[in-house]
Amino acid sequence: MGDSNRISVHRVLGEGLVADVVSWKNWRGAVAVLVSAPTLWYLFERAGYNFLSFVANVVLLLVAILFFWAKAANLLNRPLPPLPDLEISEETIARVADALQIWLNRALSVAHDIAIERNLLLCLQVVGVLWVISYIGSLFNFLTLIYIGVLLSLSLPVLYDKYQDQVDGRLGVIHGVIQTQYKKNSQYCFKQDSKTLKQRKESA
Repeated sequence: MGDSNRISVHRVLGEGLVADVVSWKNWRGAVAVLVSAPTLWYLFERAGYNFLSFVANVVLLLVAILFFWAKAANLLNRPLPPLPDLEISEETIARVADALQIWLNRALSVAHDIAIERNLLLCLQVVGVLWVISYIGSLFNFLTLIYIGVLLSLSLPVLYDKYQDQVDGRLGVIHGVIQTQYKKNSQYCFKQDSKTLKQRKESA
C-alpha cells in the first residue's frame, strides 16, 4: 500500500486543538491530559473526593491566588496577574451551536428513519450499539470508562498513524475472510430455501 493511500489521522480528526492533542502534535496539551486523567481518576475513584467539592476548592484556590497576587503587585509596584479577556465571543457560541445542531439533526434523522420509515437494518444497528454501550457500562463505572476513553484516544490514533499500512493490511485480510464466509452462508441459505420451496411444491 503506497503513501498516496495513507490516511492523515490529524486531518480526519479535524486539524483543530483536539486533533493536535490526540495526535501529539501539541505534546504539552497531550502530556497535561495524560497526567490529569489518572490524577482525577484517583481523586474521585480511590480517594473518594466529591466532584462538586473538588471544583469549589480549585476555584477557591485560584481566587485566593489571584487576590493575593494582585494585592502584592499593588504593594510592590509589580504588574498585575496576566489574565486573558474573560468573555466568550459570539463566534464561539455560534460554532458550538452549529456543531450541536448537526449532532441533534443526525440523531433526529436516525429516529425518523426508525420510527417513520421503519428501517429495520438501522434499527438493529442502533439496538446493537446501545446494547454494547450498556454491556460495557455494566463492566465499568462512568468515571473509569471516561479514563479508559482518554487513554485510548491518546494512544490509538498515534499507533494507527505509525503502523497504518500493517493495520490496513490485517483489516483487509479479515474483511476478505468475513466476505467469503458471508457469501458461503448466503449461498447455503439460498439453497436451503430453494430446497424447502421445492419440497412444498411437490407435497402440494
